[in-house]
Amino acid sequence: MAKKKALLREKAVAIKYRAEEDRSPRVVAKGEGLVAQAIKAIAAQRGIPIKRDDDLVELLAQVEIDREIPAELYAAVAEVLAWIYKANDAMKKTGVEKER
Repeated sequence: MAKKKALLREKAVAIKYRAEEDRSPRVVAKGEGLVAQAIKAIAAQRGIPIKRDDDLVELLAQVEIDREIPAELYAAVAEVLAWIYKANDAMKKTGVEKER
């Protein structure tokens, strides 16, 4: 029962940022419970690193899908993106390929 309650509270937000195309990162998916699990599963299947930051998820969950993140969140999201770029580099060095 406790696991079910934890699952229902689980949240996930996916952001997308392509420096050559986007002015700033966008929220491309968000959800709770089973939707959050699906977002995480898709990311894992595609080799997209997942960074857990509960406070940032709460803030990003307030942004509508396909909207740019607000300027107030740039610094926090920049930290996550820097972590993701490092994780991607590490995966390349170890021969783990991503499928997109």
